[in-house]
Amino acid sequence: MVDSWERARHILEATGMDPGSLAHLTPLTGGTYNTVEELRLTDGTRYVLKVPPAAATPGLRHERRLLVSEAEFYHSAAHAGVPAPRLVSMGDDFLLMTACPGHSWDGSLTDTEQTALRTELGGQTARLHRVTGPGFGYPSGALGPLAPDWRTAFTTMFDAVLDDARRYGARLPRPVDAVSRTARSAYGALDEVTVPCLVHFDLWPGNILVDRSAGDARIGGLIDGERMFWGDPLADFVSLALLGDIKRDEAFLAGYREAGGRARFDTPALLRLALYRAYLYLIMLTETIPREVGEEQERWVQGRVAPELVAALDEIEETLPAPR
Repeated sequence: MVDSWERARHILEATGMDPGSLAHLTPLTGGTYNTVEELRLTDGTRYVLKVPPAAATPGLRHERRLLVSEAEFYHSAAHAGVPAPRLVSMGDDFLLMTACPGHSWDGSLTDTEQTALRTELGGQTARLHRVTGPGFGYPSGALGPLAPDWRTAFTTMFDAVLDDARRYGARLPRPVDAVSRTARSAYGALDEVTVPCLVHFDLWPGNILVDRSAGDARIGGLIDGERMFWGDPLADFVSLALLGDIKRDEAFLAGYREAGGRARFDTPALLRLALYRAYLYLIMLTETIPREVGEEQERWVQGRVAPELVAALDEIEETLPAPR
């Protein structure tokens, strides 16, 4: 097993920095897939090092080469002028980035701070969505090359997680084939998406840093962009309102629209949003098997996530016009 300090020093040296300048190495918790460590140098500079698990480690199909997607997100965020880590160096088995100021969004914020931050986040998300890609899907290539249209890309993504659910024997609230049938009935709504936009797809509070160094609470950085893909901006609204309803987040939507983002909730948009909710909740339910989560986490997922998957599927069935 490679020693963490030895690995970090080797990466610093390969990047052109003095390996002897590494003063502190601190494991960072909160993620469930990659190993993440903060490196602090003797001059006070902070970096974050991310290392993927061994190739033989069980995982979901879309999780191969996640660091490629994460690097793409940071490059795109810099282009959009949105605070996020800056890529320093990467290889097949690591990603080294700058550390952003602040701490994960938590329950210590006042209502006034929450409102201001949600409005700020809406504007930043709208700027991210102005970045477009060369095709649809995961830039990592984990599920194949980018697709020319969103329906092809998303149905490939959805089918992949259904295959994962079958392969791992995931405990789903409905049979896999029933989930597939309901999702397929709404695929026509995907054809309205014609421009592949940057989608983070993991913007829950744990991946949003809040910085108070200048006094007022501000967003210090959007991190962990490894789940990003090129697709429908509406897909980001799922994690932004994880296990909730983005339509009730007036502060976020105001900031999003003020910055030029489009947030209409007509019938095709509602169908797509339900599909994206189903996709994320399928991932959350299925990944518990290869992650080998404990009993407490399994109970939480079954108690909170499984009902949301059912609700998303029910919404598709209720929104679609009845067959004549």
